[in-house]
Amino acid sequence: MTGQRPLLLLVDDEQGTLDVVGRFARRAGFDVLTCSGGREAIAQIEARHAALVMVDLRMPEVGGLDVLRAIRDTDPRCHAVLMTGFACVETAVEAVKLGAMDYLSKPIDFGRLDQLLGSVREDIERRRTLLSMESDVARRLEFCGMIGRGPAMQELFDLIRRLAPHVRTVLVTGETGTGKGLVARALHKTGRRRDRRFVTVNCSAVVETLFESELFGQMRGAFTGATETKPGLFEAADGGTLFLDEIGELPHGIQAKLLRVLETGELHRVGSLEARHVDVHVIAATNRDLRADVAAGRFRSDLYYRLNVVELRLPALGERREDIPYLTAAFVRDASERLQKPLVGVTPGAERLLSSAGWEGNIRELRNVLERACILADGDFITERELMVSLPVWTPAAPAAPEPVRAPRVPPERLADVERDHIQRALERASGNKKAAAKMLGLSRRALYRRLERLDLSNTITRRANGALLVEA
Repeated sequence: MTGQRPLLLLVDDEQGTLDVVGRFARRAGFDVLTCSGGREAIAQIEARHAALVMVDLRMPEVGGLDVLRAIRDTDPRCHAVLMTGFACVETAVEAVKLGAMDYLSKPIDFGRLDQLLGSVREDIERRRTLLSMESDVARRLEFCGMIGRGPAMQELFDLIRRLAPHVRTVLVTGETGTGKGLVARALHKTGRRRDRRFVTVNCSAVVETLFESELFGQMRGAFTGATETKPGLFEAADGGTLFLDEIGELPHGIQAKLLRVLETGELHRVGSLEARHVDVHVIAATNRDLRADVAAGRFRSDLYYRLNVVELRLPALGERREDIPYLTAAFVRDASERLQKPLVGVTPGAERLLSSAGWEGNIRELRNVLERACILADGDFITERELMVSLPVWTPAAPAAPEPVRAPRVPPERLADVERDHIQRALERASGNKKAAAKMLGLSRRALYRRLERLDLSNTITRRANGALLVEA
């Protein structure tokens, strides 16, 4: 730990607890300020910033939950821990809702307390690093617009640097929202064609009947509506790079013609017998399992193997949770600049919420959630309140391996209630249109259908006689 020692505000009406825990915390690297009651503690919280508050649950007049409310309203940056000899699920849930990171049962387990204090000190140092991301840390973690601290992304960055100068064809795979377009641009920027054109075509957005003319060009009069001769995207990218996004959506009839261009470097405009030579590097991306599509006959095997000379797989955000705080810092900084709001970052409670969410939409969903939260925020920091409004549907991550110090979790049935309420409100606003509701929630239709089935909402949408939508719980 570098710099000033963090301040611990210790609140308990038992002098023995104040003395013993205070001595332990000082040896662990904290300055300690003690209070014997909740009212005095709230006054201290309003007067100065404490890195950590440890507060007893049951005290005369003003109890621990009241102190947590004051922390949430006055200094949401502060870490908070509840101490109690009367631990129960209801208390843990309420403490989490008020922003507590953990609770300790009395008598205090000093091994667990040591781990908790160490975790808080590491978090303070990491947050201090995050707030200075514009300098050395940003340069070390950022690569061509991507941010990655963990081994998966660092290995990907290294592969891009080594492969980009040499490969002509690359297949980029990964779930929707993981940043496949950024990988394609990184390959172009770090390759030998960085000064030439980078042309993008989204294969899922092109009308099937126009695919051939879009890719290979057309001659005037070649078909109804072809009022002029024009080059296609391959010719536009000649000497540079063509990025074929969502390659799995490419119509089967065009796949053979694409394969021919990749193998020979020659193409024919629609309506022309003249072969034209192009020199194009091709990067293809997909969120589909192309091997399965090949086996099902939906995708040509020869084209798949021609594209898959090198495959770069992007991990889902759930596989690289160590990067979430750094991505968060970068997205908040960018959004605050665009919105001209003086946002510094997120509170510890908000950071824990971000780190434990499911993120089915990956980085794109994280960015969109933070954008909405930045719009709603009215202070220096984004809190849990802005995030809970901004998260389209609360989906907790799959349980991780047990850790020495674990924040209390909200019971699954309560999380399901929150998720059910979010979906019902979206369906009501969309008048029962599931496609519109899915878009509103930031989900694919398939993901929304899965959740409707899991939450037993599939058959609860009916209409009253007057035409009003009724979503039954």
